Amino acid sequence: MPNITKTNELLEKTAKALNKNNMQTFIVSTKEEALQKVKDLMPDGSSVSIGGSMTLKECGITDMLSNGRYEFLDRSKAKTDEEKMDIYRKSFFCDTYLSSSNAITLNGELYNVDGNSNRVAAMLFGPKQLIVVAGYNKIVENTDEAVLRVKEKAAPPNCERLNIDTFCRKTGKCVSLTKENPFMCDGCESDGRICCSYVVMAHQRIKDRVKVILVGEELGY
Repeated sequence: MPNITKTNELLEKTAKALNKNNMQTFIVSTKEEALQKVKDLMPDGSSVSIGGSMTLKECGITDMLSNGRYEFLDRSKAKTDEEKMDIYRKSFFCDTYLSSSNAITLNGELYNVDGNSNRVAAMLFGPKQLIVVAGYNKIVENTDEAVLRVKEKAAPPNCERLNIDTFCRKTGKCVSLTKENPFMCDGCESDGRICCSYVVMAHQRIKDRVKVILVGEELGY
């Protein structure tokens, strides 16, 4: 069991740094509270889209979006690749984009790595607001640790979940970590590689466009 006091201190420190970077941050204790906070931040009738996220699924957010209260741009309903691409593009004009983050630093930075790049693109620009939901397990000291976290803890299980044939799926870590001096963008040459675009979101010009919900539970990869 995690030390509750230390977890709360970690969440508070991270929230303070995120707020300083113009990202409005909320701390909740459970995934149920995270779900309610998301509801509070999205008016009925809002157009909404999401990035692929186990965290959103574990919190019940993905299912909640299909309850009819929102105009949900749901890529899982696409019957063709063309329809899916159309949803990706329409997502840039939605009211709210929901995602988790591969890592969040104590300096108040969001670090994300993407394959298709539609997720990081929408996080950066387009939707009126971005809501990021993340468990305390996503918090790291700095961007160096964020890079390592993706290579060891995020990419391998995601490749397993997506049934993608990559080095990290087979071995549990990125091929770059077999080298003496791996760098951020170093990786495999698989056709299904999910680590193609690397994005750090730091101080934001548009105050509170980015809203971060930090959860006192371990969620996602």
